[in-house]
Amino acid sequence: TIDFLTMARGLKTTKRTGWVRQEASPQVESVADHSWRISVMAMVAASASSSNDDDAERVDANRCIRMALVHDLAESAVGDITPYCGVSDEEKHRRELEAMENMAQKLTGLSGNMFSTGSNDSSKTLGEELLSLWHEYEEGTTPEAKLVKDLDKLEMILQAHEYESDGKNQKSLDGFFDSTRGKWRTKLGAAWGQEIEARRFKRKQQEAEEPPEKKPKTTDE
Repeated sequence: TIDFLTMARGLKTTKRTGWVRQEASPQVESVADHSWRISVMAMVAASASSSNDDDAERVDANRCIRMALVHDLAESAVGDITPYCGVSDEEKHRRELEAMENMAQKLTGLSGNMFSTGSNDSSKTLGEELLSLWHEYEEGTTPEAKLVKDLDKLEMILQAHEYESDGKNQKSLDGFFDSTRGKWRTKLGAAWGQEIEARRFKRKQQEAEEPPEKKPKTTDE
């Protein structure tokens, strides 16, 4: 168990590659920072989805939160691999799967049925359950996985909006917003995405009205 927790520490020391590449802030967030807020978002979003009249939007809150905690866990070993890293999708998946299998083995002595999983199989170890949640997220077909995948993108553009608001980003962050538009998998994802975009638009309007000497500049301008 302690070996697993020590391995998980890697998320705290791994910076998000996209922010580093774009020099988004003097001190960019770690993968652990990202995963933590997605987990909080999952708690809020799952509650909102459960109160929705559309049954297709209802999800298991506990499962969403746990999936959010697990979805980037492999990056504690392999790092935050992005399309700009020159690694194919197949190789990225292979590395992350190997890392998850290795971490799951550290938890084979713990029972996985202490949490509700939506599964009738109570014989899984905790390690097997974590690996199963990771596979579920990667496949992205269940309501919970679709929601958490949307939250992954939402957290990213919310963070980009916040970095822009701080005014310390050295390069444009437009690409983060461009990469999410029209790609939402849930109604909630689309609604939250629209709200973040609206707040960004309003901020940019306000900045445009400021005197030139007060406007933050990026190296892309």
